[in-house]
Amino acid sequence: MNPKLDFVFARRSVRVYQAKDVGDDLVRDILEAAMAAPSAVAKDPWEFVVVRDRQMRAEIAGALPNGKMLAGAAVGIIVCGDLRRAHDGQLSYLLQDCSAAIENLLLAVSSLGLGACWLGVHPREERVQHIRGLLKIPEHVIPVAAIAIGWPAEAPKPRTRYRDSAVHRATW
Repeated sequence: MNPKLDFVFARRSVRVYQAKDVGDDLVRDILEAAMAAPSAVAKDPWEFVVVRDRQMRAEIAGALPNGKMLAGAAVGIIVCGDLRRAHDGQLSYLLQDCSAAIENLLLAVSSLGLGACWLGVHPREERVQHIRGLLKIPEHVIPVAAIAIGWPAEAPKPRTRYRDSAVHRATW
């Protein structure tokens, strides 16, 4: 692993958090990094719902089979996309743009010494509707993912998942 890329390899899913707050200034830094992501035709269709209330995070986690850690995180961020603002109104562009923002967000979290876990919402319609209802998200806005964020109580080791067999040169 190239040491200049340590910040990438150190980004790991963290599922256990310390009982310690994440300040508003850090949340803003994280969101600013998320919104620095590339976006098709610079449409920036992303929207973010910051959820600090533990009970609300627990209710959101109730719809996410692998998302129980969200209740124990300091903050949850629901990453959404506004279909009206997506390039050509296309769901695929919205999902790509939001995914780029999520990856920026995760790298920022890790670089700031925090931990996070990306929890899938879309395309599971029951998850989308559950979160839409809880957070009063309008119909033209799609909840794409929930991100649990907190001070890590575990330290997964940096790693690469490189597979040479996944690389095709010139042709398949």
